Amino acid sequence: MAVKKYKPVTPGMRDMTGHSFEEITKKTPERSLLVIRPGRGGRNAQGRVTVRHRGGGARRYVRLVDFKREKHGIPAKVAAVEYDPNRTARLALLFYADGEKRYIISPLDLKVGDTVMSGPSAEIRPGNALPISNIPVGTQIHNIEVKEGKGAQLVRSAGGAAQLLAKEGDFAQIRMPSGEVRLIRQVCYATIGQIGNLDHSNVKLGKAGRKRHMGIRPTVRGTAMSPRDHPHGGGEGRQPVGLPGPKSPWGKPTLGKKTRRNKKTDQFIVRRRK
Repeated sequence: MAVKKYKPVTPGMRDMTGHSFEEITKKTPERSLLVIRPGRGGRNAQGRVTVRHRGGGARRYVRLVDFKREKHGIPAKVAAVEYDPNRTARLALLFYADGEKRYIISPLDLKVGDTVMSGPSAEIRPGNALPISNIPVGTQIHNIEVKEGKGAQLVRSAGGAAQLLAKEGDFAQIRMPSGEVRLIRQVCYATIGQIGNLDHSNVKLGKAGRKRHMGIRPTVRGTAMSPRDHPHGGGEGRQPVGLPGPKSPWGKPTLGKKTRRNKKTDQFIVRRRK
């Protein structure tokens, strides 16, 4: 996958780059795997904004992606590689031998016509899903389960890959893309290989409108507000944030303040990412 540059016929296109989509083989999605979900604009069931700066954007249909890979021992042929507007990675459309169709996240070097399989007896090839106990140490993996049978929750974005470092007892040590080393139970499933679309992080949007197309609305700086609207607001001219440090609009410490409170899983983190 390569990044393409645009001819600067307008000022907004001067620094704009985009995806070349050369790996995409099918333009229209599989109808049976589509779900129509209306956008909520960051609002909850009561209509209150719970996530700010969301709303608008192009209409997007949800693709049902198979993160569980529970069809063990049944081979599937890659029928197409498709674009998904809801994630950074590409999707691979699988046609199983029993006639079922499913989407998976497309790993690097997976092409149309390749055969993939899940289960303890699957080969160590990109796109195959196996229990971590059956994967050799040092292998690059993605789509990692945290809880057995729940489906993959870790390493699912474009270019992502974790590495299996060691196995000991019921657990395996896995180095995440962030550098964090975590303990994952060996009965959990993971997929072999690195996720494709490596150049996603190199794309420059070029103009504010492309962010609006994604459904992301503008953010106003706290220093540009009045003191009644934000802790950073007010003052004659521009002022620094000052002590006792940066605050959120609701007065809570932010910008680097650690907010992790999940003590249940602290024991599974061998090394922090920082």
